[in-house]
Amino acid sequence: MENNLKENIAKFTRLISVAEEDAKEQCETQNLTATQLNYLEIIGELKNPTITELSSIMRLTKPSITIVVDRLTAKGFVRKVQSDSDKRSSHLHLTELGEQINKRHDYAHNYMISFIEKKLNENEMKLFTILLDKITK
Repeated sequence: MENNLKENIAKFTRLISVAEEDAKEQCETQNLTATQLNYLEIIGELKNPTITELSSIMRLTKPSITIVVDRLTAKGFVRKVQSDSDKRSSHLHLTELGEQINKRHDYAHNYMISFIEKKLNENEMKLFTILLDKITK
């Protein structure tokens, strides 16, 4: 059982990687890494987080987060806006380009949904959704 689960997780991970790479090609985001795409997605979901908030959610150090955010800022996908309440911190905002990349990145997610829906019947899909929700919480 454990070996089969390990093999299936490896296969599923590869499927996700292929979908992500395909999305990068479809969306002309070759100059972004998968990690950078992930950061853009999380920044968008969190609605203008601070570095500290992003660090907490991603469970990474602030210096590690800062390096990636600085690269995204230099590429024009993110901008830092000084906080009104605390002048020592900044909120991360997606630029219009960053927003466009996030919308295009949804292609990979939609691809995976379509792929899974083709493999599972309606009841299996409901169960898969419940289990995935449980695993990711």
